[in-house]
Amino acid sequence: MSAVAEALENVRVDSHLHPMRSFEVDDHPVPTGREEIWRFTPLRRLRDLHKDAPLDGDGVGAEADVPEGVTIALVGEDDARRGSSGFVPTDRIAARVWQAATKVWAIDVAPEAVLDRPVVVTLTGKDAAVATATHAIVTVGAHSKATIVFRFEGSATLADNVEIVVGDGAQVTVISIDDWADDAVHVGHRHVRVGRDAEFKHVDISFGGDVVRHDTTAEYGGPGGSVEMLGLYFADAGQHIEHRLFVDHNAPKTRSHVVYKGALQGQKAHTVWIGNVLIRKVAEGIETYEENRNLVLTDGCQADSVPNLEIETGEIEGAGHASATARFDDEQLFYLRSRGISEKEAQRLVVHGFFNDLIRKIGVPELEESLAATVEGELAKNVLKELS
Repeated sequence: MSAVAEALENVRVDSHLHPMRSFEVDDHPVPTGREEIWRFTPLRRLRDLHKDAPLDGDGVGAEADVPEGVTIALVGEDDARRGSSGFVPTDRIAARVWQAATKVWAIDVAPEAVLDRPVVVTLTGKDAAVATATHAIVTVGAHSKATIVFRFEGSATLADNVEIVVGDGAQVTVISIDDWADDAVHVGHRHVRVGRDAEFKHVDISFGGDVVRHDTTAEYGGPGGSVEMLGLYFADAGQHIEHRLFVDHNAPKTRSHVVYKGALQGQKAHTVWIGNVLIRKVAEGIETYEENRNLVLTDGCQADSVPNLEIETGEIEGAGHASATARFDDEQLFYLRSRGISEKEAQRLVVHGFFNDLIRKIGVPELEESLAATVEGELAKNVLKELS
């Protein structure tokens, strides 16, 4: 354990959604499903990741496409970068990964580097019967500009931790794409520390898998930092997709903006979005807003959406949240149908319109095009098929 990580162990986060933090697995009891942070998660489908399933690094393979200005290497458990983001596990699975991960990847972007293309790291599941733990540390130097893409595919049972340190004045986009096979289980933890006057964008895209649960947390290393979190997800029959967000405004003059959008179709499709922003007493002059929208396309789906704000100071520029879950907009459909557009095409246009404003914010044109095509493919599985 690095000196930084050791100093942070057992630090308490003053939030009811984020309990005592500790690197020790035994400090986190096996969840029963009655705990606030686990009450939506289908524990019986996690293949004992939350209990004692053996974890190793052999069930998932990794490869990387790295442009000039970036280095990537396997490092030891005592590497000083490990824990430098301020990450300390708040649940048993994250603590188990911290202790068990045999592959710790360090990705370093040089200070003042401006990458001409994204860093792309692809993790491919080889065997869903093998529970795997991986850990990655992304360090982006001061005043650099970079986009980093993590793509997950294949069949796997994966629990992973990703730490991100954004240097002062840097501009960073990190994109996580879950494009798993239908049998995959993925429990992921992402934590970022955003430096002074730095800009960080996180894009979380979830389509595949049987159960996908992501915890994404952010804190600030100085004033002036900005965090933007965007999410896009599409749940099919029987699929469980869960996103939990926590932004800790622990410095003044910081900003955060969270927008997640999801669609559901098919029997027992289930999505969960938990948003939480903590504004500490020292965080004067901050701005924050969080939003979650869900579009229910068929009967038999369930979308749980819970935004939270915890405010300890009144000296802020603004804070708010919004959440909505609805079926197709009848007025939009009527407008399109009245102009001679078929029901099938009208529903397709409504769904694309629902997602497109968010897709355009990603900032990677080739990825935006592929996501639009993926949305079309998801619609073809159920909604458009029923109308054909």
